[in-house]
Amino acid sequence: MQHLVAPSLLAANFLRLENDVLMVNESHADLFHVDVMDGHFVPNISFGFSIIKQIKSIARKPLDVHLMISNPDQYLNDFKEAGADWLSVHYETCPHLHRSIQQIKALGMKAGVVINPHNNVELLQGILPFVDYVLLMSVNPGFGGQGFIESTYSRIRTLKQMKEALNPDLLIEVDGGVDTVNATKLVKEGADIIVAGSAVFQSENPLDTIKRLKYLT
Repeated sequence: MQHLVAPSLLAANFLRLENDVLMVNESHADLFHVDVMDGHFVPNISFGFSIIKQIKSIARKPLDVHLMISNPDQYLNDFKEAGADWLSVHYETCPHLHRSIQQIKALGMKAGVVINPHNNVELLQGILPFVDYVLLMSVNPGFGGQGFIESTYSRIRTLKQMKEALNPDLLIEVDGGVDTVNATKLVKEGADIIVAGSAVFQSENPLDTIKRLKYLT
């Protein structure tokens, strides 16, 4: 499978968000990555339900919604109704993670679990057979534009070995500091989905940047 590209709308220009969504529609991207932050689990606040609904109304690609929030279980149905097609929760935020994943799937969404840079990927061994994808954070969550953490490469390799043993259909997603320089190595190590925010929306030609991320050389 060719890798997927998910531009992160956190880095879009919010004064012309509609234009940026329409641009991604016309691009070689596969998904929209939508970061939801509550100011509690991470020190920032971002998209709420109403904005996600508006994005969904014009988006022609699935919404990959990443919940960086405390107590996500009480909002799973709300995010489904807002338009999420993929929904991921952080490992630390769900005391009954297996139940949370089951509920996301029962609502008809792809279910993912997110792991932060300081966590060992081996923590996911018990949940790996039940999720559709794992989102590896390659920066500390909360803000866009951070520098890529180099240890991510070895974490991808470890997770790929676990994937082959426990869930061959699992997708490995990487988010944080991804650009046209490191994307090739990320995919070579085993990333199936690359999320890029600043690299896309702060480039002179976002359409060309997305194309370059999709068709790596």
